[in-house]
Amino acid sequence: MRTPARIMDHPIHPMLIAFPIGLWVFSLAADITYRVGGDPIWLTMAYWTMLGGTIGALVAAVPGLVDYLSLAEPRAVRLGTVHLTLNLLIVGLFLASLVLRTLGNTTGLPFVLSIIGVGLLLVSGWFGWEMIYRQGVAISPEIEIRARERRGAA
Repeated sequence: MRTPARIMDHPIHPMLIAFPIGLWVFSLAADITYRVGGDPIWLTMAYWTMLGGTIGALVAAVPGLVDYLSLAEPRAVRLGTVHLTLNLLIVGLFLASLVLRTLGNTTGLPFVLSIIGVGLLLVSGWFGWEMIYRQGVAISPEIEIRARERRGAA
């Protein structure tokens, strides 16, 4: 199934997700570095990379939503719904962490929210790749045909 949100036949959503994922994971790494005795600049870096990741996720969500609304196969819709719901939860966790940090909360709660958010990223990513590799979402038609033939032969 070809995705409607594409540039020069390349799906946009997968291109953009690397930014929030990388920034959120680095934010957690910066948090950990600070908590094991690092300079306070690591806490500042954690905040700004978390903010960048959250903005990046909201940007990546736009073509992701366009793709989601174009899904027709019931299993792909179910997987997409779980993926979308998890991503909304993840953004909510990082937003909550950002708000707490902005309000000066340096307790463990913002850190715990980040850990949970990154953990859920792994789960959400699994659902995203499941849609691509098992359901053929965002795959060009000729590749999709070959994948269906392989599934039929298996």
